[in-house]
Amino acid sequence: MREISKINHLEGKKIYFASDQHLGAPTMASSLPREKKFVAWLDQVKSDAGTIFLLGDLFDFWFEYKTVVPKGFVRVLGKLAELRDAGIDIIFFVGNHDLWMEGYFEQELQIPVYHEPLRFNIAGKNFLIGHGDGLGPGDKGYKRMKKVFRAPASKWLYRWLHPDIGVRIAQYMSVKNKLISGDADVRFLGEDNEWLVQYARRKLEKEHFDYFIFGHRHLPMDIKVGENSRYVNLGDWIGYFTYGVYDENGFRLLEYPANTAANLANRG
Repeated sequence: MREISKINHLEGKKIYFASDQHLGAPTMASSLPREKKFVAWLDQVKSDAGTIFLLGDLFDFWFEYKTVVPKGFVRVLGKLAELRDAGIDIIFFVGNHDLWMEGYFEQELQIPVYHEPLRFNIAGKNFLIGHGDGLGPGDKGYKRMKKVFRAPASKWLYRWLHPDIGVRIAQYMSVKNKLISGDADVRFLGEDNEWLVQYARRKLEKEHFDYFIFGHRHLPMDIKVGENSRYVNLGDWIGYFTYGVYDENGFRLLEYPANTAANLANRG
Protein backbone atom coordinates (compact mmCIF):
# COMPACT_ATOMS: atom_id res chain seq x y z
CA MET A 1 0.00 0.00 0.00
CA ARG A 2 1.37 3.39 -0.99
CA GLU A 3 2.43 5.78 1.74
CA ILE A 4 1.07 9.24 0.94
CA SER A 5 2.66 11.40 3.61
CA LYS A 6 5.20 11.29 6.38
CA ILE A 7 4.78 13.79 9.19
CA ASN A 8 8.04 13.40 11.07
CA HIS A 9 7.73 15.98 13.82
CA LEU A 10 4.59 17.30 15.45
CA GLU A 11 6.54 20.30 16.81
CA GLY A 12 3.77 21.41 19.14
CA LYS A 13 1.06 20.97 16.51
CA LYS A 14 -1.84 18.53 16.65
CA ILE A 15 -3.43 16.29 14.03
CA TYR A 16 -7.23 16.47 13.99
CA PHE A 17 -9.76 14.05 12.50
CA ALA A 18 -13.49 14.50 11.86
CA SER A 19 -16.12 12.71 9.77
CA ASP A 20 -19.78 12.46 8.82
CA GLN A 21 -21.20 15.96 9.14
CA HIS A 22 -23.88 15.24 6.47
CA LEU A 23 -24.53 18.94 5.90
CA GLY A 24 -27.77 19.50 4.05
CA ALA A 25 -29.60 16.59 5.69
CA PRO A 26 -32.45 16.25 6.09
CA THR A 27 -32.85 19.86 4.88
CA MET A 28 -30.51 22.81 4.49
CA ALA A 29 -32.34 24.76 7.20
CA SER A 30 -32.27 21.95 9.76
CA SER A 31 -28.57 21.24 9.19
CA LEU A 32 -27.53 24.90 9.52
CA PRO A 33 -27.03 24.74 13.33
CA ARG A 34 -24.78 21.70 12.87
CA GLU A 35 -22.82 23.50 10.16
CA LYS A 36 -22.29 26.48 12.47
CA LYS A 37 -21.16 24.13 15.25
CA PHE A 38 -18.67 22.41 12.97
CA VAL A 39 -17.34 25.76 11.76
CA ALA A 40 -16.92 26.83 15.40
CA TRP A 41 -14.86 23.67 16.00
CA LEU A 42 -12.68 24.41 12.96
CA ASP A 43 -12.18 27.93 14.27
CA GLN A 44 -11.15 26.53 17.66
CA VAL A 45 -8.61 24.00 16.39
CA LYS A 46 -6.92 26.37 13.93
CA SER A 47 -4.68 27.70 16.70
CA ASP A 48 -2.75 24.44 17.10
CA ALA A 49 -3.66 22.30 14.08
CA GLY A 50 -0.86 21.05 11.86
CA THR A 51 -3.10 18.84 9.72
CA ILE A 52 -6.86 18.26 9.64
CA PHE A 53 -8.18 15.02 8.17
CA LEU A 54 -11.81 15.10 6.99
CA LEU A 55 -12.97 11.53 6.47
CA GLY A 56 -15.97 11.97 4.22
CA ASP A 57 -19.70 12.65 4.15
CA LEU A 58 -19.06 16.31 4.90
CA PHE A 59 -22.11 16.83 2.71
CA ASP A 60 -25.15 14.59 2.53
CA PHE A 61 -24.93 15.02 -1.23
CA TRP A 62 -22.30 16.52 -3.51
CA PHE A 63 -22.05 16.43 -7.28
CA GLU A 64 -19.85 18.58 -9.47
CA TYR A 65 -21.09 19.63 -12.86
CA LYS A 66 -18.51 21.32 -15.09
CA THR A 67 -19.57 24.81 -14.01
CA VAL A 68 -21.96 24.15 -11.10
CA VAL A 69 -21.64 22.81 -7.55
CA PRO A 70 -24.49 22.36 -5.02
CA LYS A 71 -25.86 25.54 -3.52
CA GLY A 72 -25.12 26.31 0.13
CA PHE A 73 -22.40 25.40 2.65
CA VAL A 74 -20.77 28.82 2.29
CA ARG A 75 -19.79 28.93 5.97
CA VAL A 76 -17.89 25.66 6.03
CA LEU A 77 -16.29 26.20 2.62
CA GLY A 78 -15.19 29.69 3.62
CA LYS A 79 -13.69 28.40 6.88
CA LEU A 80 -11.79 25.64 5.08
CA ALA A 81 -10.42 28.24 2.66
CA GLU A 82 -9.35 30.41 5.60
CA LEU A 83 -7.50 27.52 7.27
CA ARG A 84 -5.72 26.60 4.05
CA ASP A 85 -4.73 30.22 3.47
CA ALA A 86 -3.28 30.18 7.01
CA GLY A 87 -1.03 27.27 6.02
CA ILE A 88 -2.92 24.45 7.75
CA ASP A 89 -2.90 21.19 5.77
CA ILE A 90 -6.33 19.68 5.15
CA ILE A 91 -6.77 16.22 3.65
CA PHE A 92 -10.16 14.99 2.47
CA PHE A 93 -11.38 11.42 1.92
CA VAL A 94 -14.68 11.09 0.08
CA GLY A 95 -17.51 9.22 1.73
CA ASN A 96 -20.41 7.38 0.18
CA HIS A 97 -22.52 10.57 0.13
CA ASP A 98 -19.92 12.86 -1.46
CA LEU A 99 -18.05 10.35 -3.63
CA TRP A 100 -18.80 12.37 -6.78
CA MET A 101 -16.10 14.91 -6.02
CA GLU A 102 -13.96 15.77 -9.01
CA GLY A 103 -11.66 18.79 -8.78
CA TYR A 104 -13.48 21.58 -6.93
CA PHE A 105 -11.75 21.10 -3.58
CA GLU A 106 -8.34 20.79 -5.21
CA GLN A 107 -8.78 23.82 -7.47
CA GLU A 108 -10.66 26.21 -5.20
CA LEU A 109 -9.35 25.21 -1.76
CA GLN A 110 -6.06 23.42 -2.52
CA ILE A 111 -7.33 20.45 -0.50
CA PRO A 112 -6.25 17.05 -1.84
CA VAL A 113 -9.09 14.55 -2.20
CA TYR A 114 -8.68 10.76 -1.98
CA HIS A 115 -11.13 8.02 -2.86
CA GLU A 116 -9.53 5.05 -1.10
CA PRO A 117 -7.99 4.45 2.36
CA LEU A 118 -4.31 5.37 2.50
CA ARG A 119 -1.37 4.90 4.81
CA PHE A 120 0.13 7.89 6.59
CA ASN A 121 3.21 7.87 8.79
CA ILE A 122 2.73 10.38 11.58
CA ALA A 123 5.62 10.87 13.99
CA GLY A 124 6.76 7.31 13.35
CA LYS A 125 3.32 5.69 13.77
CA ASN A 126 1.53 3.97 10.90
CA PHE A 127 -2.04 5.13 10.30
CA LEU A 128 -4.55 3.66 7.84
CA ILE A 129 -7.09 6.39 7.18
CA GLY A 130 -10.28 6.47 5.09
CA HIS A 131 -14.05 6.83 5.20
CA GLY A 132 -14.69 3.13 5.72
CA ASP A 133 -17.60 2.38 3.41
CA GLY A 134 -17.44 -0.85 1.45
CA LEU A 135 -14.66 -2.36 3.56
CA GLY A 136 -14.77 -5.69 5.35
CA PRO A 137 -17.44 -8.38 4.98
CA GLY A 138 -21.13 -7.86 4.28
CA ASP A 139 -23.15 -4.95 2.83
CA LYS A 140 -22.91 -6.54 -0.62
CA GLY A 141 -25.78 -4.55 -2.09
CA TYR A 142 -24.07 -1.26 -1.33
CA LYS A 143 -20.73 -2.53 -2.65
CA ARG A 144 -22.37 -3.34 -5.99
CA MET A 145 -24.06 0.04 -6.13
CA LYS A 146 -20.81 1.83 -5.27
CA LYS A 147 -19.15 0.33 -8.35
CA VAL A 148 -22.03 1.62 -10.46
CA PHE A 149 -21.89 5.12 -8.96
CA ARG A 150 -18.13 5.39 -9.43
CA ALA A 151 -18.20 4.37 -13.06
CA PRO A 152 -17.29 7.26 -15.40
CA ALA A 153 -20.34 6.47 -17.54
CA SER A 154 -22.66 6.97 -14.56
CA LYS A 155 -21.25 10.41 -13.84
CA TRP A 156 -21.36 11.37 -17.52
CA LEU A 157 -25.02 10.40 -17.81
CA TYR A 158 -25.99 12.16 -14.60
CA ARG A 159 -24.52 15.43 -15.84
CA TRP A 160 -27.15 15.52 -18.56
CA LEU A 161 -29.77 16.18 -15.88
CA HIS A 162 -30.40 19.84 -15.15
CA PRO A 163 -28.81 20.64 -11.75
CA ASP A 164 -32.16 21.59 -10.22
CA ILE A 165 -33.47 18.12 -11.11
CA GLY A 166 -30.28 16.15 -10.46
CA VAL A 167 -29.65 17.63 -7.03
CA ARG A 168 -33.28 17.22 -5.94
CA ILE A 169 -33.32 13.54 -6.95
CA ALA A 170 -29.96 12.82 -5.30
CA GLN A 171 -30.94 14.56 -2.06
CA TYR A 172 -34.07 12.43 -1.84
CA MET A 173 -32.23 9.21 -2.62
CA SER A 174 -29.37 9.90 -0.20
CA VAL A 175 -31.86 10.02 2.68
CA LYS A 176 -34.26 7.27 1.59
CA ASN A 177 -32.19 4.61 -0.16
CA LYS A 178 -30.10 2.28 2.02
CA LEU A 179 -28.32 0.90 -1.05
CA ILE A 180 -26.88 4.36 -1.63
CA SER A 181 -26.24 5.18 2.01
CA GLY A 182 -24.77 1.83 2.97
CA ASP A 183 -25.61 0.15 6.26
CA ALA A 184 -26.33 3.10 8.55
CA ASP A 185 -27.19 1.05 11.66
CA VAL A 186 -25.57 3.03 14.49
CA ARG A 187 -26.05 0.38 17.17
CA PHE A 188 -22.85 -1.17 18.45
CA LEU A 189 -22.84 -4.66 16.91
CA GLY A 190 -20.18 -6.18 19.14
CA GLU A 191 -16.50 -6.45 18.28
CA ASP A 192 -16.92 -9.71 16.38
CA ASN A 193 -19.66 -8.23 14.19
CA GLU A 194 -18.27 -4.77 13.50
CA TRP A 195 -17.06 -5.15 9.92
CA LEU A 196 -14.39 -2.48 10.17
CA VAL A 197 -12.95 -4.25 13.21
CA GLN A 198 -12.80 -7.42 11.13
CA TYR A 199 -11.21 -5.50 8.26
CA ALA A 200 -8.54 -4.07 10.58
CA ARG A 201 -7.68 -7.46 12.03
CA ARG A 202 -7.31 -8.97 8.57
CA LYS A 203 -5.03 -6.11 7.49
CA LEU A 204 -2.84 -6.76 10.51
CA GLU A 205 -2.22 -10.30 9.27
CA LYS A 206 -0.24 -8.77 6.38
CA GLU A 207 1.24 -5.55 7.75
CA HIS A 208 1.35 -3.51 10.93
CA PHE A 209 -0.67 -0.40 11.62
CA ASP A 210 -0.75 1.42 14.90
CA TYR A 211 -4.08 3.11 14.15
CA PHE A 212 -7.02 2.45 11.85
CA ILE A 213 -9.03 5.68 11.64
CA PHE A 214 -12.41 5.56 9.90
CA GLY A 215 -15.82 7.20 9.81
CA HIS A 216 -19.03 5.94 8.16
CA ARG A 217 -20.43 4.07 11.18
CA HIS A 218 -21.62 7.27 12.93
CA LEU A 219 -20.70 5.65 16.25
CA PRO A 220 -17.66 6.69 18.33
CA MET A 221 -15.54 3.61 18.95
CA ASP A 222 -12.01 2.96 20.17
CA ILE A 223 -11.20 -0.75 20.06
CA LYS A 224 -7.97 -2.66 20.49
CA VAL A 225 -7.51 -4.86 17.42
CA GLY A 226 -3.92 -6.02 17.98
CA GLU A 227 -1.20 -5.99 20.59
CA ASN A 228 -0.23 -2.44 19.62
CA SER A 229 -3.05 -1.53 17.23
CA ARG A 230 -6.30 0.39 17.67
CA TYR A 231 -9.35 0.85 15.50
CA VAL A 232 -11.04 4.22 15.98
CA ASN A 233 -14.35 5.25 14.49
CA LEU A 234 -14.83 9.00 14.69
CA GLY A 235 -18.60 9.04 15.22
CA ASP A 236 -20.49 11.91 13.59
CA TRP A 237 -21.63 15.54 13.76
CA ILE A 238 -25.32 14.68 13.95
CA GLY A 239 -25.79 13.11 17.38
CA TYR A 240 -22.31 12.77 18.88
CA PHE A 241 -20.21 15.72 17.63
CA THR A 242 -17.02 13.74 18.13
CA TYR A 243 -13.55 14.10 16.67
CA GLY A 244 -10.07 12.65 17.03
CA VAL A 245 -6.84 14.37 18.00
CA TYR A 246 -3.29 13.04 17.86
CA ASP A 247 -0.28 14.70 19.49
CA GLU A 248 2.71 13.81 21.68
CA ASN A 249 0.30 12.24 24.18
CA GLY A 250 -1.17 9.81 21.62
CA PHE A 251 -4.64 9.53 20.11
CA ARG A 252 -7.80 10.66 21.87
CA LEU A 253 -11.45 10.58 20.87
CA LEU A 254 -13.21 13.70 22.15
CA GLU A 255 -16.56 15.45 21.95
CA TYR A 256 -17.26 19.07 21.07
CA PRO A 257 -17.80 20.99 23.25
CA ALA A 258 -15.50 19.33 25.76
CA ASN A 259 -17.83 19.49 28.74
CA THR A 260 -20.14 16.86 27.22
CA ALA A 261 -17.46 14.15 26.91
CA ALA A 262 -19.32 11.92 29.39
CA ASN A 263 -21.85 11.12 26.63
CA LEU A 264 -19.29 9.37 24.42
CA ALA A 265 -20.15 5.84 23.32
CA ASN A 266 -16.46 4.99 23.54
CA ARG A 267 -15.85 1.26 23.44
CA GLY A 268 -12.86 -1.02 23.84
